[in-house]
Amino acid sequence: MTEGVAPLLPTVLAVATRERGRDLLRRAFSRRRARLQLVRTASAAAAALRATLVDAVVVDHGAGGEEPWSATVLAREFPSIPFFALTVPRLADTAVLGRCAALDIADLLIEGVDDGALRELVVPLAFSRRFADALRGAHVELGLALPLQQRAWDCVVAAGGRPVRTDAIAQALGVTREHLSRAFASAGAPNLKRVIDLVRLVAAAELAKNPGYDLADVATVLEFASPSHLASTAQRVAGIRAASLTRLRAKDLLVRFRQGRSRSRD
Repeated sequence: MTEGVAPLLPTVLAVATRERGRDLLRRAFSRRRARLQLVRTASAAAAALRATLVDAVVVDHGAGGEEPWSATVLAREFPSIPFFALTVPRLADTAVLGRCAALDIADLLIEGVDDGALRELVVPLAFSRRFADALRGAHVELGLALPLQQRAWDCVVAAGGRPVRTDAIAQALGVTREHLSRAFASAGAPNLKRVIDLVRLVAAAELAKNPGYDLADVATVLEFASPSHLASTAQRVAGIRAASLTRLRAKDLLVRFRQGRSRSRD
């Protein structure tokens, strides 16, 4: 994370009915360390996943039964978002392990064993963390070689595709908005507002590949004003229809962006 910029708090969705499990999750993902959303059912989890950008999902299997598995099955619909199964030692047998493996669960968390390390096990695999890590060096392809440009780029990708304001970046970097805008776009580099749009579009392309999302869902979770706003951003930044996001990689979008679409009125 760029020096002087507060780290993004991960958004963790937890599906749990046991009070012990809910208390454990509240302690692990306290308000100063994460944005925790607790729900009790698979249907509520599915609705939450389509309402906001979730970085990770933890499903409590300690109570047994099929409802936790109904929530865990959602991992197939949202492969970009890591799912974790929280269980108790008596349930952490080979049958549970095999079922979790079949669903591509990111990790099995054992109550009483992993209690003090839940956050450390979940956060490194969170969507926003992995997204930022994947794009960390992409500024080179955009000609952003100056230290201020690189620090601003780190701020933008750390948001995971969520909207980020240029004045907030300027404040985090200790400069004025006007200075940041001029310095970022110097020597023919892309300007900052257009780069923010590009990063949001890359996130949209990643999420659009998830079977559980349609383009309207993607627009919602990334806080575009509407699906038409996402569509106009795709056209403006990459010269594509929004429907094409399901097949384009980040590299493809960067190439299209460099083809005369990297400047906007800032």
